[in-house]
Amino acid sequence: MKFSTIAWLLPSLVVGVAQAVPHAQRDTVSKVVKRGIEYTVYHHAATRANLEIVKNSGICETTPGVNQYSGYLSVGEDMNMFFWFFEARHNPQTAPLTAWFNGGPGCSSMIGLFQEHGPCRFVNNETTPSLNPYSWNTYSNMIYIDQPIGVGFSYGNNAVNSTVTAAPYVWKLLQAFFAHFPEYENREFNLFTESYGGHYGPEFAHYIQQQNSGIQAGAVTGKTIQIGSLGINNGWFDSTIQEKAYITYALQNPYRPLINASAGAKYYKDYQQYCVPAIEQCTTFGTDAACRMAGNVCGDVIDSPITESGNWDVYDVRERSNDPYPPSTYHNYLNKESVKRAIGARQNYSECSNAPSYKFSTTGDDTRSFLSTLSDVVQTGINVLLWAGDADWICNWIGGFDVANAVEFAGQTVFQNKTLQPYRVNGTEKGTFKTVGNFTFLRVYEAGHEVPYYQPETALQVFSQVIRKVPIFST
Repeated sequence: MKFSTIAWLLPSLVVGVAQAVPHAQRDTVSKVVKRGIEYTVYHHAATRANLEIVKNSGICETTPGVNQYSGYLSVGEDMNMFFWFFEARHNPQTAPLTAWFNGGPGCSSMIGLFQEHGPCRFVNNETTPSLNPYSWNTYSNMIYIDQPIGVGFSYGNNAVNSTVTAAPYVWKLLQAFFAHFPEYENREFNLFTESYGGHYGPEFAHYIQQQNSGIQAGAVTGKTIQIGSLGINNGWFDSTIQEKAYITYALQNPYRPLINASAGAKYYKDYQQYCVPAIEQCTTFGTDAACRMAGNVCGDVIDSPITESGNWDVYDVRERSNDPYPPSTYHNYLNKESVKRAIGARQNYSECSNAPSYKFSTTGDDTRSFLSTLSDVVQTGINVLLWAGDADWICNWIGGFDVANAVEFAGQTVFQNKTLQPYRVNGTEKGTFKTVGNFTFLRVYEAGHEVPYYQPETALQVFSQVIRKVPIFST
C-alpha cells in the first residue's frame, strides 16, 4: 500500500551499522524468555545485534519437512524488527533466498504473506488459513520483514524517517540472518516489493550493492549479498511521471472512465501549472519543506479531486470504495494470543501504522524520486522487473510503464521502441510485456494493487522466471 499526504490513502541521516569488531568479541548463542516466550538468541558481534528466534511454530506453513523461523532482530536500542522466514518447499538446500517488503510507508509485510503469496491463505473469509498452492516458497526460501519499526509486529524506538534511512536497518537484519544461517549466504538473493516499494526496492538494492563494495574494499565489516533480481509491482517511483498518470489512467483505464474529458483537461492544466513546479522545487532544493509542499500541492490539485469524483476503490477501480477485498480475515487470526506466542510476536498486529508514515511525511519522502537510483540498479546487470495489475489506480500500470520507459540503461532506446507482447500462462493471455537485456515491464490483466492476490498462478510463474535470472516468457 502507498500512503499519501491525503487521508484516503491507508494502504538525510546516515546510520552507521557496520563497524570493525574488536578481537575479543565473538558471536554467541543463548536462550532467553520474554513475555513468556522462549527464544534462541543469536548475538551478532559485527552489528552488535541480537536475533531472537522461535523455530517451527506450526503456523501457516504446514507442509511436512518445511522449516520456518520467526522472531525479532534488535537492530538498535529498543528497536525490534519482526521477521518470518519459510524454507522452500522444494530443494531448500539449493533454492535462492527472497526478501519481501510491503509498502506504505508503514504497512506490514504480513500483507504479502497472508493476502498475496505466502505459504497459507484465507479462502472465503475463513477464520483459519489453509495451504496456498501458489506460494512463492514453492521455488524460493522466503523472508518477510516488518519495517520500519512500528510496522506490523515490529515495535520500539523508530529512528527511520525516509527510504534512505530505512535501508541500513534492513541490511543489518540480513547480515545477522546470514551469519546465523550461513547455509544461505552464498545463495542468490532476490528482493521483491510493491507499492511504496518503488522507493524501497531501488534504494535497498543500491545500498546493499554499496555495502558490498565497502566490504570488498575492506572499509565495511560484513558479508557480501549477491543480488540476483529485483521485482516491484505497482510501485511508486517518481511523482512527476506518476502524478500525470493519475489523470491519464482515470480517463483511459480498461474498465471504466473515472472522470470525464473536461475534468481531465482541468487536471492536466493544474498538473502543469501547480504540481510540476512544486515537484521541481523539491528536486532542485531537496529540502524537507519543499518536498512536503510538493506532496501537498499535487494532492490538492490532482489526487484528492480525482478520488472524490466517484464511488470506486483506489486499489481496484472495478470495486466500490471500501469493498472488503482482499479479505482482512488474517488480522484477527494474527492477534490471537496462541498464534502470537507460537510465532514469537510480542505485541498486537497492526497492518498499517500511522506513526512510521508520519515520520516519512515530515521529510517529504513520497515526492522524492527514485528513478535515478532504479536506473543505477538496472545498470549493474541484475534482473529487474517492473510489473503492475491494470485495475489499480493508486500506483497504476500507465505510470509504471512510463517509468519503465524512462529508466536509463544501455538498452533504453531499444526498450522504448519495443512494443508490448502477449504474456501467456498455460496458453491463456494474462498480460503484455517487453524485455531488453536484464530489464522487463509487465502489465497484468484483471489485477488490482496486490497482483498475486488477484492472479496467483500468473504471479507465481513470473516470480519463478525472474529469480532464475532469465527474461520472462510465455508458457
